[in-house]
Amino acid sequence: MSHYTDLDYASITPAECRQRLLRGEDGHWQLPDGPLEVSGQATVGRLLIAHGAGAGQDSTFLQRLRAGLAEGGVQTLAIEFAYLQQMRREGRRRPPPRVDRLVEEMAAWCDFLSHPELSPLWLGGKSMGGRVASLLAARDGAPGLVLCGYPFHPPAKPERLRLDHWPRLACPTLVVQGTRDPFGTREEVAGYALSERVRLHWLQDGDHDWKPRRASGRSQAQLIDEGVAAIVAFMTAHASGHPQPSE
Repeated sequence: MSHYTDLDYASITPAECRQRLLRGEDGHWQLPDGPLEVSGQATVGRLLIAHGAGAGQDSTFLQRLRAGLAEGGVQTLAIEFAYLQQMRREGRRRPPPRVDRLVEEMAAWCDFLSHPELSPLWLGGKSMGGRVASLLAARDGAPGLVLCGYPFHPPAKPERLRLDHWPRLACPTLVVQGTRDPFGTREEVAGYALSERVRLHWLQDGDHDWKPRRASGRSQAQLIDEGVAAIVAFMTAHASGHPQPSE
């Protein structure tokens, strides 16, 4: 059964949603453009988070990530792209559309969820969602970026880098990546010329979903918790004006 069927998603108008956010409420709401899941209070900051290409916000990875961030004082605002909503309605898989369409979708959510009386809205996401967030930040700017398992290149195609827009990123950017990620290993990323604004946090032995091998003695849950701690620390440091070096 879908995560969205299990939860009570109240249908509300955009105006009602904005008022709830201004009152500091969290919850699961159905808006005209799709579901929005708001978790936690923004004592550290707010993070608009998008999902990867094949799994939505109901993935175990993203659910644990959002829960941990909420505990750490980062309010997450989880959105779902239209193509995945259609997948759920039709009960069959479909590929995502061109990335520029996803950028426009995220831009619309960003405009709607931003407000001068609320904390600045950082952008982020898992894999494809992080790529979309980075493209939007390069185009329109952003207070900051959090990229979980960034797809630096397609698996087994390291020559097809997805970094053309990165020189235009002018905001603090955190990449949390497994050292074995087939979309960009630690050894591969070490050869990229990345801006000093980019901080890399490596999760030892993690793959694209931050799953380590059994022989490592660690679990996916432990690596997600480590990633959460890195994100909270990074956002806290930039809110206080004391950024941290890469690891």
